[in-house]
Amino acid sequence: MNPYVKNALHQIEVANDTIIKIIETLEESDLMKRPTADKHSVGELLKHIAMICHADLLISEGASGEEMAGFYSSAALNNLHDIKEALIKNHIILSERFSQFNEKELHQEMTSYWGTVYTRYEWLLEMAVHLYHHRGQLHAILVHCYKKDPGVMMFE
Repeated sequence: MNPYVKNALHQIEVANDTIIKIIETLEESDLMKRPTADKHSVGELLKHIAMICHADLLISEGASGEEMAGFYSSAALNNLHDIKEALIKNHIILSERFSQFNEKELHQEMTSYWGTVYTRYEWLLEMAVHLYHHRGQLHAILVHCYKKDPGVMMFE
């Protein structure tokens, strides 16, 4: 496996591991908490986070907007256990796929359905950034809105 891909996947694993630790501090009732009326609830945010690895992989491989809408709507993640399992499963899917790419494939440009063009490797970096972004949102919501500090180390 390309050493840069290996390192990027490791950082995604770190993000996922800390998200799982945060999930393990939550109660089912926390999923309904919505700090801002027109924004995602904690549960909706966690569902989105759980889908990032697989969804962003599909986007990076050229899935259409319609295909992505179907993908998101097919995800029945209604409790903490299902969210945690999807996070793990989708990380494995991403890791297995990216571990197969050779140098030429990693440098191949791929276009999203909205027109953004990145190399496959850039898409992998985007996925890491996407996870860390939403992990930070989740942590901030729990700490600042609900005074529920999960007490999880956010970095190694």
